[in-house]
Formats: sequence, structure tokens, C-alpha cells
Amino acid sequence: MARVVMYTTAVCPYCVNAKKLLAEKGVTVEEIRVDREPHLRQEMMEKSRQRTVPQIWIDDYHVGGFTDLWALDKSGKLDGLLGR
Repeated sequence: MARVVMYTTAVCPYCVNAKKLLAEKGVTVEEIRVDREPHLRQEMMEKSRQRTVPQIWIDDYHVGGFTDLWALDKSGKLDGLLGR
């Protein structure tokens, strides 16, 4: 199965929804909390060119945020990216 990394904060509803969707698929998420470690937000921004959370990677593929993840699922492409 693919490695999933997600930059998040505690109070972000989109982060919660992304984690829920991935959990429903049996995926373990490596969560990086930028609210606990603010210097990691800069790392996230350099990698994604985005300021908002969540920012999600599946292996080396930058998915984007929750809306992008949801669109991949609805189009039937998410399972393939996850190696399912």
C-alpha cells in the first residue's frame, strides 16, 4: 500500500474529513501537525506552494487538499493511487 503523508491542524474540518475518507479505505496516514510544529508549515508551503491544510501526498504524488482527494475518490482514481 502507498505511503500517505498529510499536513494538518487540530481544528481543520477538511483535515478531519480527509482522515476519515482515508481511514474508511483502511489507509494509515502519517500526520504532520503544523499547529504543533509551526516550522513545518514553511516546509509544507515550500513543497506544495500552498498555505492551507490539509496538504496530502500519496507516495511522491501531491494530491492537494481534501476537495482534491474527494474528487479523486469520486472519479475512481484514488484506489489506484493507494495501490488497492
